[in-house]
Amino acid sequence: MEFRQLQYTLKIAEEKNFSRAADKLHIAQPSLSQQLSKLEKELGVLLFQRNTSSVELTHAGESFVAHARRIMDAVEELRQEMDDISQLRSGRVVVGSMPITGSHLLPYVLPEFKEAFPGIQISLLEDTSLNLEKLTGGGGTDLSLLSLPLQETSLAYEVIGEERILLAVPPGHRLAERTEADGVRIDELRDEPFVVLKKGQGFRKLTVGLCQQAGFEPNVVFESNNIETVQSLVAAGMGITLVPRFIARAKRSELIPVYVPLAEPTPSRTLVIAYRKGRYLSKAAEAFIQTFKQTFNKRWKEEEQG
Repeated sequence: MEFRQLQYTLKIAEEKNFSRAADKLHIAQPSLSQQLSKLEKELGVLLFQRNTSSVELTHAGESFVAHARRIMDAVEELRQEMDDISQLRSGRVVVGSMPITGSHLLPYVLPEFKEAFPGIQISLLEDTSLNLEKLTGGGGTDLSLLSLPLQETSLAYEVIGEERILLAVPPGHRLAERTEADGVRIDELRDEPFVVLKKGQGFRKLTVGLCQQAGFEPNVVFESNNIETVQSLVAAGMGITLVPRFIARAKRSELIPVYVPLAEPTPSRTLVIAYRKGRYLSKAAEAFIQTFKQTFNKRWKEEEQG
């Protein structure tokens, strides 16, 4: 059994397709199939059931993959510990981020981290929160910036901080003049048209969940993958939406909605840095988490004062 065969098997299990796995591994598909067949012959078991459209793990395959992941984690832990011995002079951290949140927070975090740890390389991977949870659980990222609640039970996390949720409405809207003293209740939005993010993004789930807690399903009239597009559509009068406070502060467009406070208890989202349970966190990864916390808290204070 060869180390590369473990890598190949894990990638096939992840992609459930030989062609995609071969592409991700940068090898020819016949070579990948040959290595798997060689491994199965050596083990005396079938690891995958093949069909015309996909491949599925057998019972033996599921057991093999579980052990292979532990082996890969042990190898990665050894590599990370050796990096730590070098006292953070070199290393690499793969960070997953939700595009919406990352675009507004990482430009503050990454320069701070780079200045403090110039030898540490940060590789950034952006995806939806649902995909990031799966990637992080499978070891595809060292850390991921997410918001609670997490659905992937294999993840642990450290809380970065709380971010208040605001209501965004078009200029001239009936609720546009509300203040902190008479904040908008979510149930007052029952008959409003909503512009929201598309499914698979964590903040869309939070928005829908808050409406459901208030006793109604939001009337979604437009969806977008981009929070800037959502805010521009609201500003243009196409509906209303909920927006995280940091993102509401970023005025990057001429079309800017009016941001209105919500009534107490003010809803918020909890931002976290998630990682796989039991996975060794390198000192570089721990340093990134601490830098993120410090930068977030500094930024939050600036927002409160501004």
